[in-house]
Parts: sequence; structure tokens; C-alpha cells
Amino acid sequence: MFGICNLAIIPLRSEPSDRSEIVSQVLFGEHFTVLEQDKQWSKVKLQFDNYEGWIDEKQFQIISESDFDQLSNEAIILNADLIEYITSPDNLLLPVPLGASLSFLSNASLNKKNYDFEGMKISGVKPKSNLINTAFMYLNAPYLWGGKTPFGIDCSGLTQMVYKLNGYKLLRDASEQSTQGEALSFIEESEPGDLAFFDNEEGKIIHVGIIMDDNYIIHASGKVRIDRLDHLGIYNAETNRHTHKLRVIKKII
Repeated sequence: MFGICNLAIIPLRSEPSDRSEIVSQVLFGEHFTVLEQDKQWSKVKLQFDNYEGWIDEKQFQIISESDFDQLSNEAIILNADLIEYITSPDNLLLPVPLGASLSFLSNASLNKKNYDFEGMKISGVKPKSNLINTAFMYLNAPYLWGGKTPFGIDCSGLTQMVYKLNGYKLLRDASEQSTQGEALSFIEESEPGDLAFFDNEEGKIIHVGIIMDDNYIIHASGKVRIDRLDHLGIYNAETNRHTHKLRVIKKII
């Protein structure tokens, strides 16, 4: 069984309950495999990053395996504006956030309600130099555990969405992303767009940010913000202290 998200943003939960932790979000147009069902809940695996969680069965549309395969093989087309609207002939107005998937709109068997989108789209692989400009679109977005939009985002959601909007695939969690790419020995070797990972006292990767020019980093901590980066980690000039301990820098592209 396969499905596609036909609402703006839906919560992906760790357990089949409305009270359960939101581990991520599914944005409009994202498609997935349904792994199992429990009453009103479906456990799904997202096609883009293989991330798993539970969603309410009332919050998605079932699609065929052939449509799933077609979507999986087509170029990814995304909304490039902070927020835009999907319209339909019956005057529906559905707001969709930055990074929502629009690929299915051209597929008649999937787009049964004749949804239309007239906003800015983005598709294909962009140069690495474009990553920071994309990250700036999320600046000051509030931190939200499991979030993937400018209205609430977590540290790895920020890095994943910035890379996705530029045509690159990152896994969902910071610990997973830290397994990708090539490790660099020194900050001086890094380029804008490389990722810096940070660990806790037990050595577990718990945070990630995007390196900028001149030893700055953009990351989600309280909100999406810009701080200094040195060999110890992230330095917050407002509080005059290091907030995150640097573990490794990775060149993804």
C-alpha cells in the first residue's frame, strides 16, 4: 500500500497516538510506503529519506504502486516560496510551505482534484554556492522538534530541506547525516555549505549546522540563527559562551 500527503504539513509520530512525540513532518506532495496499520493509524516509510513514523489515515491519499514508482523516478519539483497556494476548480485554496513537493500535479491519475500551482518552482541540482542563500530563507524560523518548514524547524530538518531544495539528498536526523560525505580535518578546509556536527558528553551526534564564510554557521537552536564557529564549537556572542561542542565537519558535495 502506498500514499501521498495531500495536506500542507502533517505530523509524523513515533507511536500511533495523537499524544505521541512528533519525530518529523510530511509536507504536501511527499509520497511513502504504508508498512502497517493500527486502527486509524498507518506506519509509513517516506520515499525520499526512508524515515519511518506513524500518521493519521485521514491525512493522506492512497495511491497505486505504479503511481508511487512513477513519482519516485520523476524529477523532484518543489515550491520555492516561503508559502504559496494550491488552487482547484472548486475554489479550494490550500497553503503549502517552502519545500512542498509538486511533482504529482502533472500526473492526471494522481491529481484527481485538478490542483493547480502558479507560484515559483525549483528543480534540479544547483551549485553548492546556492546553499547559503537557501538557508537564509529559514532565518529566524522558530526551533521545532521534528519540524521541516519556515514556521518551525529542527537542526537536521534545516540542513535536509536546504540541501533538498538544491537537488541533494540528506538523511533526516543529524546522527544519520553525519554518516554521509567526506570528513575534513580542520575548519580552514571547509567551504560554505559544508556541514558541522556536534556531540554530547556521551559522544552522540545531537546537532548539525551549515558552515558559512569567515567562520560563521547557520543552525537551528531556539530559532534559525547565525553564530561564530571555532575549533571548540559554536560560540554564542550574546551569552559569551560555547553552546555546542564540535565533533566533525563533513563535505557532502
